[in-house]
Amino acid sequence: MAADPSLADVPGSRTVLATHERFVGKVWEVASDEVDLGGSGVVMRDYLRHTGAVVIVAMDARDRVYLVRQYRHPVGAECWEPPAGLLDEAVESPVDAARRELHEEADLTADTWHTLVDYYPSGGGTSEAVRVFLARGIGVVPEDERHERVAEEADMIGAWVPLDDAVEAILDGRIHASSAVVGLLAADRARRDGYASLRQADASWMRPEATRLIP
Repeated sequence: MAADPSLADVPGSRTVLATHERFVGKVWEVASDEVDLGGSGVVMRDYLRHTGAVVIVAMDARDRVYLVRQYRHPVGAECWEPPAGLLDEAVESPVDAARRELHEEADLTADTWHTLVDYYPSGGGTSEAVRVFLARGIGVVPEDERHERVAEEADMIGAWVPLDDAVEAILDGRIHASSAVVGLLAADRARRDGYASLRQADASWMRPEATRLIP
């Protein structure tokens, strides 16, 4: 059965009459926009302005995925999740950012890259858009070329986990990170269809403009 072409998000923003900058932080900002909804009137919408991010589901020849356990302060937990990072370098393509993050967080490289899935973690409150890549043909970064991890990343634990076990942990409520839930369930779905649903690494992406007030 052919896919319904009308089942797709529709791009198109509403007129912003004014923007009020509320907070400028190290990584992102908070803004309030006065938005003209036409016949529905003018509303104020507060949101977190985000650069966007990439997530890497690295899968080896034994159908294992590489996960890291990292402390996430807002939720007060060490969460199992795939390697990931911000799109905070204007000159870096998303797939190049993914390659860098895989190197830095997992000491791994990959020969083959595909777009697995795109998502908005919370479209009602943040402009963040996330692209999840499937990385295969895995190699190991030589020890003398590895990135020195600091802060929350300094004591990250990494592990190869069978994809089936990771999916079970998600459905059992033991893994909660959105990058893991979306990325690993999408990887499981792709595996089931023989990876026919994968898109090219540079596939088109309906990503909001990543505006930053500070470099």
